[in-house]
Amino acid sequence: MDYYKNNSKDYNDETVFGIRPIIEAINAGKEIDRIFIQNGLRNELFKELMALLKEDNIPYKYVPVVKLNKITRKNHQGVIAYISPISFDNIEQVIPGLFEKGIEPLIMILDKITDVRNFGAILRTAESTGVNAVVFPSQGAALLNAGTVKSSAGAIYNISLCRSDNLKITIDFLKNSGLKIVAATEKGTELYFDVDLKGPLAIIMGSEGEGVSGEYLKRADMKLMIPMLGKTASLNVSVAAGVLLYEVVRQRSG
Repeated sequence: MDYYKNNSKDYNDETVFGIRPIIEAINAGKEIDRIFIQNGLRNELFKELMALLKEDNIPYKYVPVVKLNKITRKNHQGVIAYISPISFDNIEQVIPGLFEKGIEPLIMILDKITDVRNFGAILRTAESTGVNAVVFPSQGAALLNAGTVKSSAGAIYNISLCRSDNLKITIDFLKNSGLKIVAATEKGTELYFDVDLKGPLAIIMGSEGEGVSGEYLKRADMKLMIPMLGKTASLNVSVAAGVLLYEVVRQRSG
C-alpha cells in the first residue's frame, strides 16, 4: 500500500504531520530531511518516534508550538517532518570510493547556507563543474524541498549530498584523507587565482551574513579572498562559489 496516496490529508509532497504517520514514513524508507518537534512533547508513541530518529540518525529540532501552527493548521500532534527529494550519502564512504576509481576528490562544504535558492544555485554550479559531493550540516542548513530542486535546475538529483552531524570532524576526516582544505572568506590572505587548487580539494563556503565559522577557518589550509573592486562588500555566496569552482576547472584543465 502506498501510505501517502491513501492518507493525503496527512501530508503534502514535502511534509508529513502526526506522530504515527511520521513513524510509518520512516519505516517505509522515506528519506527525512528534518523533523520539528513541539517543546515538552511527551507520550509513549513519541518515545517510539524518538527511538527511530536516533536509530536512523534523522535530524530533529525542538520548537515552540506556534512555529508548527504556522506550517500547518492541521492536527500535527506536535510533530512535523520534511521529506527529502533525494537520498543522502556518507562522505566517509564517498571519499575512499573516489580514490579507488583514481578520481581526485573535489568537495564543496556549505556552512550555514540557509537560503533555499542559494543552496540550489550552488548545487547547480557544483554539478556543472564536476564536484563529487556537497557536504552540509544536519542542523542549520536550507531545507531540501521543491524550491531547492527548482533553483538547482534538477542538478540535486545528479550530485552526491552528504549530511554531517559535526562539520569539524568531517573536515578533519577530509584533511586526514589527503584533501587540501580552502575557505572562501573576506578575511582571506591569498587571492583565489594565486593559489594551487589542483589535486584533492575541499572548498568551504559560509553564509553571507556570518561567513565561514571561525572553528572551520582554523582548520583550513588556505583562506582565499575574491577581490572586490566596487563599493559592494561581498558577492552572493552562490556567485562566489561559482567563481572558485571555475578557477578549479581552469587549473585542472590547464
